[in-house]
Amino acid sequence: MRIAITGASGLLGQPVAQHFSQGNHDITRFGRKADVDWQLGQDVDLSGFDVLIHAGFAHVPGKYRGGEGDNPGDFIHKNQHGTLNLWQAAERARCQVIFLSTRAVYGDYPAGTALFEDMAARPDTLYGRVKHESEKALGNLGVSLRITGVYGPPVPGRGHKWQGLFADFAAGKVSRARAGTEVHIADLIQAIDIIIENGIRGETFNVSDFILDHRDLLETYANLSGINGNFPSLSDSSKVSAMNTDKLRALGWVPRGRDGLEQTLDEIIRCQT
Repeated sequence: MRIAITGASGLLGQPVAQHFSQGNHDITRFGRKADVDWQLGQDVDLSGFDVLIHAGFAHVPGKYRGGEGDNPGDFIHKNQHGTLNLWQAAERARCQVIFLSTRAVYGDYPAGTALFEDMAARPDTLYGRVKHESEKALGNLGVSLRITGVYGPPVPGRGHKWQGLFADFAAGKVSRARAGTEVHIADLIQAIDIIIENGIRGETFNVSDFILDHRDLLETYANLSGINGNFPSLSDSSKVSAMNTDKLRALGWVPRGRDGLEQTLDEIIRCQT
């Protein structure tokens, strides 16, 4: 199977590309310093590809919400209009599309709302609006995966998502109280595998696993690493709007839960020593 992957040097795209390159697939990475030198907004030829995994996203480093910085026009041009160009290329090539979207498309539902795929999108950020417009334009070409926060072992050249948090903790700083939903990168890849294997198109799936409080995260990290620091207060987890994943689980998707968290923290700590 020939698979095109955009954003293959990013925190999500890099492990996704590594996974598929280890299988019986012909992988082509699209991006800067990739197999094909390309960035969002440029034309692309997808002739001969069976699958497009769109993980690319142009944004201010380290930010998704607020990733437009001081140039929302360029943000929209690259991410919304550039993605529409990709969909057109995929349609011409008749390849299946896997779009890495975001839970941000749900937007401003009241705190603690259980989020289902058939609920109306109510994005309240430019990031969420751009992703939702791309979802709508995708139509029956493929699948949109609405992804929560993704964690995993350090990515070469990129580190891991909690790098700054752990550094501040070791330096004695107190982070703000926060709780949110997480999913392991391997479970996101498992979802992509399932979608491709079943040839699914024209659907949307939530991809989320468990609620994680920063205090619980840091306490686990401290116990495993022996690093002492100051812990934030616990958040009210009942105010977290978690995405329901029954639709994806019905296809056989089984995430690793909190067992994956401790294993990942072990990997992070080993990389630090």
